[in-house]
Amino acid sequence: MAKYEKDVRALLELIGGKENIQAVSHCMTRMRFVLVDEKKAKEEEIQKLPSVKGTFTQAGQYQVIIGNDVANFYNEFTKYAGIEGVSKDQVKQAAKSNQSPIQRIMGALGEIFAPIIPALICGGLILGFRNIIGGIYFFEDGTKTIADISQFWSGMYDFLWLIGEAVFHLLPVGIVWSITKKMGTTQILGIVLGLTLVSPQLLNGFSVASTPAEQIPYWDFGFAHVNMIGYQGQVIAAMMAGFVLVYLEKFFKKICPEVISMIVVPFCSLVPAVFIAHTIVGPIGWTIGNAIADVVYAGLTSKAGVLFAGVFGLVYAPIVMTGLHHMTNAIDTQLSTLYGGTILWPMIALSNIAQGSSVLAMARLQKKNERAQQINVPACISCYLGVTEPALFGVNLKYGFPLVCGMIGSAIAAMISVGFGVQAFSIGVGGLPGILSIFSQYWGIYLVAMAVAIIVPFILTTIVGSRKLSAKERGLEESAEAGNKQAEEDLAKSSEDINRKETEEKNTEKRNENGAKTEAEEEPARKTGELKAVLTGRVIPIEEVPDEVFSQKIMGDGVAFEPEDHVVYAPADATVSVVMEESRHACGLTLENGMEVLIHVGIDTVAMNGDGFTLFVKAGDKVKAGDKLLEFDPAKIEAAGHPKTTVFAITDMGNAKEITFHTNIPSKAAETTVATFA
Repeated sequence: MAKYEKDVRALLELIGGKENIQAVSHCMTRMRFVLVDEKKAKEEEIQKLPSVKGTFTQAGQYQVIIGNDVANFYNEFTKYAGIEGVSKDQVKQAAKSNQSPIQRIMGALGEIFAPIIPALICGGLILGFRNIIGGIYFFEDGTKTIADISQFWSGMYDFLWLIGEAVFHLLPVGIVWSITKKMGTTQILGIVLGLTLVSPQLLNGFSVASTPAEQIPYWDFGFAHVNMIGYQGQVIAAMMAGFVLVYLEKFFKKICPEVISMIVVPFCSLVPAVFIAHTIVGPIGWTIGNAIADVVYAGLTSKAGVLFAGVFGLVYAPIVMTGLHHMTNAIDTQLSTLYGGTILWPMIALSNIAQGSSVLAMARLQKKNERAQQINVPACISCYLGVTEPALFGVNLKYGFPLVCGMIGSAIAAMISVGFGVQAFSIGVGGLPGILSIFSQYWGIYLVAMAVAIIVPFILTTIVGSRKLSAKERGLEESAEAGNKQAEEDLAKSSEDINRKETEEKNTEKRNENGAKTEAEEEPARKTGELKAVLTGRVIPIEEVPDEVFSQKIMGDGVAFEPEDHVVYAPADATVSVVMEESRHACGLTLENGMEVLIHVGIDTVAMNGDGFTLFVKAGDKVKAGDKLLEFDPAKIEAAGHPKTTVFAITDMGNAKEITFHTNIPSKAAETTVATFA
């Protein structure tokens, strides 16, 4: 009989049968299904199966969490169901059929912008810093900036524009590169096309509006003139040009004999793409991008702008949960390019703060619920720093009312922000640090909006939560139980003390008789063990991992690492129980005491299909503490738009009775102790 036969049979029936499965694959911990009709899946009953640790739906995939032994479960399932497993890429493609056209467009936008966002955030911070040293008149009765009175800061002000210009003026290069990367075509051709859109030979796109039509340079082809206009900072035009290149390259690869493809395909793809970009899609994209920005700007600056802001502030958090918020990146960037600033982004930062404030109130309400606090505290911190997913999925959506209270606070704060015309340079760090990206003249009113985003959700959540949360959810019952348990322990301890005293008296009598220790006196040594850091970097609580399967400890408790190195080492002597041979991003170990640990490099890095990862072990290998397990390329993970956060989870305690984790400390691989157990 197969190990999981009973659960496999039950899962197939509960998921709607073979006919309800379009595709199935697995990663290190989860079965990934694409279902014909997700409503047929009986989620509550599936979660009751002994092998199942949880379920959730993401990006059109119905995911069933199994754990380290998912490969064996998967093999038994596909064999019993008579279904041929497919690759993760095929599952991803099949999953798109479960998404609406809007969801697919938003998903594509998200994948395009994800690798670029770190640069946009960095650029926004740099512009904010330049504003502080060159745009705020602190000195000599408000007539001079720090750059005016200091040569060093004057030089720094000019120097930092080198980075700011690279981020915002040359943005089309990054966009076209990201499109070619996502679509699997030649990335260097995308970079070249992007460079042709921002060439110094062209009239800078930011100068077009102030240049008389007769002074705009052009290419003269005899029968036609083509304006030599650059697309600095343009988003839509760059995206359209990128997709033209992608589909031209795919077309010529398909029809061109392989023996001459190296010569023919790049030439026949790039040259027409550049021509089309400057004659057709560039002007069209420019018009569309400006039109979208104009509509948003007009809406926010109209008489109904405050009402528009209230609606946006109210619905932004739910929009984040659907993934549709990626569209705002393109709109924000277009607004910054066209108007020199964006009214939209300050509202986004305020929404982050408001949701974080709801979690802060939950942390206060549940201060005696230790388990809830393990999620509340890190979720609140990450939300205030601009990462809302742990707060939204881990706390606010779970209880419902904190989400609504945060939405109300966000709406009021957004109305204040727009009502007073607050603008930001560009996209920046969300949450509390967001003020660094706000033009200095709006700091006062933005601080008021931030205060509203903190106070209103906190008060509302506290009032509602004090009525809706049960005593158990607030940890009050647990405290009473803990008090009773402590009393019982004290009573037991007193009894033990009496018994120990009697035993010692008897032992003393026996010692006097034979001068030797008795067996009762000798307390057996308690075996302890420790787990070393698998990476050099910083150890963080597992609750801060941007993946709800890990942050909610569905796979087990543990820690995570923000890596500063690229080599993963064994935390203790162990046997390699499982590895992901295809994706090479994770492995499982079994210690001598039966404890099972999972090491998972990055979040959603299974989608990279092993690119940038190297395994040094295979299933069944014996390893010593400090042996190399795998290595990864951090740059490739970042370029793919995935967090590098590496999870170290205890999926089975084995014979260990208790374990203590050490977090918020720097770590050195194979040396720093991150957990001790008995």
